[in-house]
Amino acid sequence: MAVPKGKTSKARRNKRRANWKLAVPGMTRCKKCGAWIRPHYVCSDCGYYNGKQVVTVAKAEEE
Repeated sequence: MAVPKGKTSKARRNKRRANWKLAVPGMTRCKKCGAWIRPHYVCSDCGYYNGKQVVTVAKAEEE
């Protein structure tokens, strides 16, 4: 069975754990309305994907 050669210091352990941070997902602009969307997702504002309307979006009436 494998046995560690010596005690791992707190600094070495914490350096290894430092790479577990969250990354911000890439965001792009919708070609139709200009809203920020995730790549390869249907725009939630206008319902377009790849230049074609895929979903009809019911917009709330603005006053």
